[in-house]
Amino acid sequence: MTENTEDVRIDSLVHGGQGLATRADGQKVFVWNALPGELVRIRIFRKKRSYAEAIAEEILEPSKDRIPAVEENYLATSPWQIMRYAAEGEHKRAITEELFTREHVELPKTGVQLVQQPADEAHFFHYRNKMEYSFWGDEDGLHLALHNRGSHQKSIVMGSALALPAIDQAAHALLVELQKQNPRAGDLKTIIVRCNQKGEAVISLFTKLEKFTQITLPDGVKGFRVYHSNPKSPASVPTKLLYELGDVTLVDTLLGQNFTYDVDSFFQVNIPVFELALTRIKEFCGKTDVGDVYAGVGSIGLSVADKRVDLIELDPATAAMARVNAAASSLDAQVIEAPAEAEPGKYITCDDGVLIFDPPRAGLHQKVITAIEAIQPPKLIYLSCNPATQARDLALLQDSYTIEHLEVFNFFPRTPHIECLAVLTRK
Repeated sequence: MTENTEDVRIDSLVHGGQGLATRADGQKVFVWNALPGELVRIRIFRKKRSYAEAIAEEILEPSKDRIPAVEENYLATSPWQIMRYAAEGEHKRAITEELFTREHVELPKTGVQLVQQPADEAHFFHYRNKMEYSFWGDEDGLHLALHNRGSHQKSIVMGSALALPAIDQAAHALLVELQKQNPRAGDLKTIIVRCNQKGEAVISLFTKLEKFTQITLPDGVKGFRVYHSNPKSPASVPTKLLYELGDVTLVDTLLGQNFTYDVDSFFQVNIPVFELALTRIKEFCGKTDVGDVYAGVGSIGLSVADKRVDLIELDPATAAMARVNAAASSLDAQVIEAPAEAEPGKYITCDDGVLIFDPPRAGLHQKVITAIEAIQPPKLIYLSCNPATQARDLALLQDSYTIEHLEVFNFFPRTPHIECLAVLTRK
């Protein structure tokens, strides 16, 4: 053991995916590559006043739930490759229960339920229909890369074990075309690659350059966008569209209905599990009007409504996709292009039906919660990719609502990400 390492015993897993341990001096440390009960040798890569972050570099006493990871750089995208699938689901359920208990949210009598597909490799690898890759350049040219957790370094990768095959095929087809231009890797930020269940792929490239030489549409790629992205920001967000090739829209089927979305639209990454969640939401909605807040392209509201649905979506491009899907639906569907928190009382008017929420990780805006309290729809359905903010929001609503059902879906196998469905009824 060197002066830069130390041994700790892992107590539990926390929301976010790290193991939690206590150092000899009493400081808490969050440890990647560690499972509960394990004795591990850690390297600390970040120290704060009240806690530290580390990576377990040697497993001295492994857990019975530990299995070999299938990728060398698994910590970058899927840090729970080291865990048995059954144990993964149970930890997600337990973490969600702990988050709700911490917020003093009264759980339903059935507790927190777990929904995940059968434990075979077809269900927990090669399921993602979207991936984001960075770049690395050397004497051999341009490569796909991912950031190494716990450092500022990158590793060259050939793809991801989580991605559908069409994703990595499209990414490498783009590399072939980019290498003809011999670009500097430092001028490129990332690519976002998406595919549908038929294997059609579209790509967005984010570059720091304000001009980018037009390339040939890569083989097997349906559509391609190039964006200038502000070099002062590390995030891959569009500053200006430089050019577009082909058709960047995709179509997928959910519960028998076709949905159109484009390369930049939000769409769930694990379609089979998403359909399980949609089926449950549809059961809880019954035959009533639906208001779908944070509606995206309308994939939830248009899938579960019986007759009428209002789709509330902020992003203009995404709202345009929602209009395409609404027009193709047999429902009485209205798309309202507005932020959920802007005059929410004007848009959140489902006082005799079901109100559905699928917000970003930040959860519900306080103005939305205030509007819910004022209108008090008889039933709320809240699908969340962040049970921590979901628990916070439901704690604010529990004076008026009872949680009828709480269910964890394993949308993201081999990762610590949790999707949680809560169904609330008015008291």
